[in-house]
Amino acid sequence: MEIRGDVYDRNCPTRVIANHATGQWGSLVLGKLLDGTKRFSELRRAVSGVSEKMLAQTLQALERDGLVHREVHPVIPPRVDYSLTPLGTHAAKQIVGLFGWIEENLPDFLAAQEEYDARRTENV
Repeated sequence: MEIRGDVYDRNCPTRVIANHATGQWGSLVLGKLLDGTKRFSELRRAVSGVSEKMLAQTLQALERDGLVHREVHPVIPPRVDYSLTPLGTHAAKQIVGLFGWIEENLPDFLAAQEEYDARRTENV
């Protein structure tokens, strides 16, 4: 039985998962984990601007959605590693592809923003 969501339906769980994976921090965390397994502190340093609390919440959401695997090693001090699941790897590749497209077209985006800002200041 195939279950499909409708992201345009406000009650669809697809929206929640999409928000976790493509939100500000989720997409960056997935992108960094595509480089390989990371510890919490490594992710925090790699994703500039994310708070410890927000990173923890993001990782929990991604783990719950099946995108991230959390492995606790029984050592002192405790060590926790985060890596992508196969589902997470597939999602991260899509997201990194989008990042690449944005970076390739950055001059066009910046020009559009400048034009928009200029029009807005003319109309004030």
